[in-house]
Amino acid sequence: MSTRNTDLTDAEFAELDELLATTPEPLQALDASMLDGYLCGVLVQPRLIEIDEWLPNIFDYDGGLLPEDADPAWLAKVRELVERRHAALNRQLVEDGWFDPVVLDLDEDEDAPQAAAPTDDPEQAAAEETYAGMSKISRTLMPWVAGFQHACLCFPDLAEMDDEAVMAAMARLYRHLPAETDEEKEIVATLDREHPLKDLDDAIEEMVVSVADLCDLTEQRRYAVETIRRAAPKLGRNDPCHCGSGRKYKQCHGAN
Repeated sequence: MSTRNTDLTDAEFAELDELLATTPEPLQALDASMLDGYLCGVLVQPRLIEIDEWLPNIFDYDGGLLPEDADPAWLAKVRELVERRHAALNRQLVEDGWFDPVVLDLDEDEDAPQAAAPTDDPEQAAAEETYAGMSKISRTLMPWVAGFQHACLCFPDLAEMDDEAVMAAMARLYRHLPAETDEEKEIVATLDREHPLKDLDDAIEEMVVSVADLCDLTEQRRYAVETIRRAAPKLGRNDPCHCGSGRKYKQCHGAN
């Protein structure tokens, strides 16, 4: 039985994660959870994006490109698995309005972040402090949402939409990323106050619903077909032919 139209099994997700981990250095590929968020971020864009445009971005978070001598067998296997997951997510969003995200739960001993080693880098220290202040729910979902954000940075069409519903759905996702600015902190605080999350399952449900909402909100633009407008009125059968022959169009270039 062909697996081309089937979703990945747990074993294949693990295989894909291992394959991505062997991406040639110094590139830093997405892991399975970030990849899943990235694919959803690609799928809900207000334009259709072909695989040759979005695939290169999975191999390096900072935009690096694979070397020309990358193992073709390795690349073909990665592409096969990623393309199947992309197709499955698209099918599930369109047909069911639902999907099961690849979320890797934190280990039990990570319930409370461990004190980080002292650092002389103020930015790193601030980032570690912000991470330590996040809930376990957000720290668990952060890799998936970071992958989604990666897609939105690579393809800014979604973020540039002037649509309050789109912005609200994205805010519900980005609440699980480290809040750096005062505005971001206020948005997270407002969401935590007005839409508190009971547990991880509740948070995953909100995340999936937010992605499904974005899929619906962008569907019309994503599948819009541009109307071809004629530069000049269409010639009638009895009009003079456009070639200047002096003959009627039906007797010249319009002849069957």
